Amino acid sequence: MADTTTASPSMMSGAPASERIQPKRLFAFIIMVFGMFMSILDIQIVSASLNEIQAGLSASSTEVSWVQTAYLIAEVIAIPLSGFLSRALGTRMLFAISAFGFTASSLLCGFASSIEQMIVWRALQGFLGAGMIPTVFASAYLIFPRTKFYIVAPIIGLVATLAPTVGPTVGGFITDLMSWHWLFFINIVPGILITIGVLALIDFDQPNLALLDRFDWWGLIFMAGFLGSLEYVLEEGPQYEWLQDTSVAVCAAIGFVSAILFFWRVLTAEEPIVDLYAFTNRNFAVGCLLQFCVGIGLYGLTYVYPRYLAEVRGYSALMIGETMFVSGITMFFMAPVVGRLMLKVDLRYIIAFGLVTFALGSWQMTWITREYDFYELLVPQILRGIGMMCAMVPTNNIALATLAPERVKNASGLFNLMRNLGGALGLAVINQVLNDRTDLHISRLHDRVTWGNATAVETLNNFTQRMQGMGDSAMMAMKQLSQIVHRQAAVMSYGDAFFMLSLFYAGLSLVVLFVNKPPSMTAGGGDAH
Repeated sequence: MADTTTASPSMMSGAPASERIQPKRLFAFIIMVFGMFMSILDIQIVSASLNEIQAGLSASSTEVSWVQTAYLIAEVIAIPLSGFLSRALGTRMLFAISAFGFTASSLLCGFASSIEQMIVWRALQGFLGAGMIPTVFASAYLIFPRTKFYIVAPIIGLVATLAPTVGPTVGGFITDLMSWHWLFFINIVPGILITIGVLALIDFDQPNLALLDRFDWWGLIFMAGFLGSLEYVLEEGPQYEWLQDTSVAVCAAIGFVSAILFFWRVLTAEEPIVDLYAFTNRNFAVGCLLQFCVGIGLYGLTYVYPRYLAEVRGYSALMIGETMFVSGITMFFMAPVVGRLMLKVDLRYIIAFGLVTFALGSWQMTWITREYDFYELLVPQILRGIGMMCAMVPTNNIALATLAPERVKNASGLFNLMRNLGGALGLAVINQVLNDRTDLHISRLHDRVTWGNATAVETLNNFTQRMQGMGDSAMMAMKQLSQIVHRQAAVMSYGDAFFMLSLFYAGLSLVVLFVNKPPSMTAGGGDAH
């Protein structure tokens, strides 16, 4: 009660100057949020339409996968680098360069006439655009007073979760209505407006160009080798049997050596390219762990649902987007609810509730069949949306809100890196589970679908009768029965993947026990400001 009594006079007499949000800064922040949304959204809208890009550029399936891999590798290297660059160049210049570079490379991607050009421009797009994401997170916790975090935290949390979720919807709509070129051209006008807006409005901080003289090039090389190799191994490993493939094994070796050199460098350099000492803050360290694990679910289910709908249900990109939109709507309406809850409820309880809700949504999908459609996916997707918002938004606050201002920029890069690495690991594990469990279920179903199984024999005879006069009806009937077995095995593997996720997130909810109780956001000021 003592805290409430202390705070009440200032609240009754109106917010002091330090607690007010300047309209110019608020407008600048909103423009930055749109830039972050554009950058995150781009990954998923392109992912949803890779088949169209493959056909348009006459590329093989292996080549077109590099359209995403090149972007992700470049992005994962640039995100932690943004902390140093933000201190050296200032928020205004870094964000303007990122927004303009992302826009220009989007234009080049749209005009690409070969798969090689597309891969190069996508890597450039990922590297330049990545700076926008952590810069928004850092700015939110530097320019706004603590009493306003309940407003800004849901905004950045909503963008970070909503953009990947609605990506398949937007990508499917664009390719269905126009062509794959517009996946990139759609960024041009917003990108130009964002660049002009940040140059005109941002005045959060001043650049320290002297830092560039001490830029650690060796640190950058080691970090690029470590994170780039790790991203490649996680992306390509599941489909190429991991270390049995030469390129994956070589990248794993490069990544291992680079990791050792990278950690040695950042812990001994006078001006390290990344400041790892933020991890000495317990809440930041646990927040990063939670963010890593939230990334697994965020990107994992954004991948699993569309894959099921395309592979088993035969949905087009647009139909997948329409089905997936439920989670996006849920997140949109949950954002202000979570913001209000953060004022009244211990953040740790909100996170635990979110993780358990997410686990419950995954648990409901463990009984998935090939008949699951929009209405069967409705409740699990609503639970997923509620769980993701409740888990992510308070985690942002726990990790970043209590850090000293001089640590926030570097810490924001590391925090966002955790989400991306979690997503990469999640996709690798989910792909591996789907592949292994599909093979296992195929083997088990083949053992049961024998001549001694009356149902199997009856089904085979029905297929044979239907295909009379169409060539080798017995062989065609056998092939159709085999396809049914494979499809059923695939569906069962999806159920296994959801079961794994439900257990993982239910167990993860216990991690909040290791979080120190965060300070109340209704108290003015705060140490970090």
